[in-house]
Amino acid sequence: MSSYRYVLGQHDCPSVQTDNSRIRLLYVACTNYSEEWNSTLHTHACAELFFITRGHGFFQVRQERFPVAINDLVVVNTSVPHTETSQNGSPMEYVVLGVEGLETLTDLGGCALLHLLSEQEAVTTCLRQITREIREQQPGCDAVCQKLLEIILLRLLRREDFALGSAPEGPRASRECDLVRRYIDNHFKESLTLDQLAGMVHVSKYYLSHAFQKEFQTSPISYLISRRIQESRFLLRETDLSLSQIAQILGFSSLSYFSQSFRRLEGISPLEYRRQQRKSGVTE
Repeated sequence: MSSYRYVLGQHDCPSVQTDNSRIRLLYVACTNYSEEWNSTLHTHACAELFFITRGHGFFQVRQERFPVAINDLVVVNTSVPHTETSQNGSPMEYVVLGVEGLETLTDLGGCALLHLLSEQEAVTTCLRQITREIREQQPGCDAVCQKLLEIILLRLLRREDFALGSAPEGPRASRECDLVRRYIDNHFKESLTLDQLAGMVHVSKYYLSHAFQKEFQTSPISYLISRRIQESRFLLRETDLSLSQIAQILGFSSLSYFSQSFRRLEGISPLEYRRQQRKSGVTE
């Protein structure tokens, strides 16, 4: 699969208002489908606008599967399970816009399928401008892409069969953040990166960092380190393992990184902690 993805928000760009709703473009993904693509149901912490620019295939939302083709648009609301597959001999190409603060008002289980007709040329022009902006990344590209998204939405809202609303207020990212936290709790001894954690819940690492911080008042990596340090206290008290062995068991890249992390969270070195605990006979 050939894929290009750009995450917005790395430069200052104010949110725009469309139809009295605060809507923000989070990312743009341009993908050429291939046989290596693993088509499994997944969700996102934002809505996605899925523009098919070439080929044919199928889109699945929850348990419903329907055909899609060039010039089709599929809008999927936040946290709605979905996936796509390409038709043999006619591989799909598509552009996906990840949008915060938006949901489609349909009775189709949180998604909408539109066949772009009169608005197809205008929408395609905007998509081409967006992809050109994200590839060139000239100053102000985030703001330009934001405005182009607004133009696309205004064009779509002229249709009688399409309606958009504000995504409901509340912890939209709670499910994804909970999944990441539980995964860290069960796999904190493994070598984990922010990219891996974000990929597991199909969101950008920038979005995950922001949502996790808002949900738990700490970043995913800081939470990972705190879980490792919590386990290290037990190993320091109850075992005779060396500091190097403990660091290796808990997934730290080096002894010095373990020692620095421990001192930052506990206020003393791992060795001082072991001595204090054994001298006092304190157990937790």
